[in-house]
Amino acid sequence: MKNLIKEVKAIYDTFDASHDFQHIERVLQNAESILVAEPDADKEIVRIAVLLHDVSDKKYTDSKEAEERLLQSLDLSEEKIQHIREIIASVSFNGGNELPAKSLEAKIVRDADRLDAIGAVGIARTFAYGGAKGRKLYDDEEEARMAMTEEEYRSKNTSSVTHFYEKLLLLKDLMTTEKGKQMAEERHRFMVTFLEQLKNEREGKA
Repeated sequence: MKNLIKEVKAIYDTFDASHDFQHIERVLQNAESILVAEPDADKEIVRIAVLLHDVSDKKYTDSKEAEERLLQSLDLSEEKIQHIREIIASVSFNGGNELPAKSLEAKIVRDADRLDAIGAVGIARTFAYGGAKGRKLYDDEEEARMAMTEEEYRSKNTSSVTHFYEKLLLLKDLMTTEKGKQMAEERHRFMVTFLEQLKNEREGKA
């Protein structure tokens, strides 16, 4: 694990602050919290999947070379490696076109990652990514899309606030573990409060 952490950290340190190694550390922490409530899960598989889940993220690369290279470097059976591949593939939201999380481990990793996309950290990450991509903070003329293809989701440079309505505010109801659902509640409420305050400030009401 120490070698794997060193390898993935070198990759994540090349990404912007929304998907750097601190993101991975927080997702690991979320996963550990969920694992306490899910003792039947394979902890090793969960931890490795968390470490690898963004190394070949489509936002940063068109290749799965890093993911495959790191998977093949592990002393694991092909069955376990394939399990990790399937977990990683099921994590992404993809504009609502997500793959099903078929295993308990996939559900834990997905929830752990999505918890880091909401709440105070989620707000910070959204604007960090938006800034890195040159996106507007908000656009009052822009309408949130409730149905779109993965290509449409990734290709349109929508404002950061619009992203809350197209994805982040939907995540609470998409949690798959009981612990994940519990942890998402307060984070979701904080985002709603933030958006209300932001709107009031923009309109001169606060």
